[in-house]
Amino acid sequence: MSRTVAFIGLGHMGGPMAANLAGAGHRVLGHDLVPALLEAAAGTGVEPAASAADAVATADVVISMLPAGRQVLGLYDDVLTAARPGTLFVDCSTIDVTDARTARERAAAAGMRALDAPVSGGVVGAEAGTLTFMAGGGETEFAEALPLLEVMGKKAVHCGGAGAGQAAKVCNNMILGISMIAVSEAFVLGESLGLTHQALYDVASTASGQCWALSVNCPVPGPVPASPANRDYRPGFAAALMAKDLGLAANALREGGIHAELGLRAAELYAAYAEQVGDTEDFSGIVRTIRDRTGEAA
Repeated sequence: MSRTVAFIGLGHMGGPMAANLAGAGHRVLGHDLVPALLEAAAGTGVEPAASAADAVATADVVISMLPAGRQVLGLYDDVLTAARPGTLFVDCSTIDVTDARTARERAAAAGMRALDAPVSGGVVGAEAGTLTFMAGGGETEFAEALPLLEVMGKKAVHCGGAGAGQAAKVCNNMILGISMIAVSEAFVLGESLGLTHQALYDVASTASGQCWALSVNCPVPGPVPASPANRDYRPGFAAALMAKDLGLAANALREGGIHAELGLRAAELYAAYAEQVGDTEDFSGIVRTIRDRTGEAA
């Protein structure tokens, strides 16, 4: 069934997600503060809206993909009065669990319904429509959003009540960040011991060291041709985004009093790395920082 969707935030992730919805036959009214992004989206079948309020006015579902919680809450403050009563708001941004729950409360107070549904899969997944969605909110809201999520992704998991999607996202990306550091350190250690990258990959990828950071996003060039390491670490998932996600995880760890040395240390390492490269390098490029520091310590 075709829906009218307002899509707010048409950047690296939101642009292709909105394009996939339009390509599937949904009417997509898009808005972004950057004119060039709005123009690019128009070329994919998205109808440009002059403002976020204009986009949501006739929408059945409002999807947002924004940088941080303050932008999401600001958007809701701006557009909740413009939407029709009962409109479903689906936020796909990665934000703090507390902000996600606050967004849901504000939507409910305005007579709307809300779902937090952050994603995993990066720009490549957004373009290919193979994202994984982690959703938090009511079962009815999840069921209503599911046909749209299935256009934009290959899997959608209902994780629980409001904020549960964001909770799953920060936990997942904490695993990913720690894993990438471990894999990168192993390759640098292997180099020092005379192992080729291919030999270490051939062993670890079929042994107990196997993980996504190794087999899909391998941090050294060669073993996995599609990994960013073979494109001078041009980002699929930028270092700045990993630093942001690990920062959210670190905040949650501290607030919960969780003893998690690796999670907190990973957040520190990626924060320092992102200060150097921002969003210009993939998060797997941290292997070069580890290698450089190894040389400095020698």
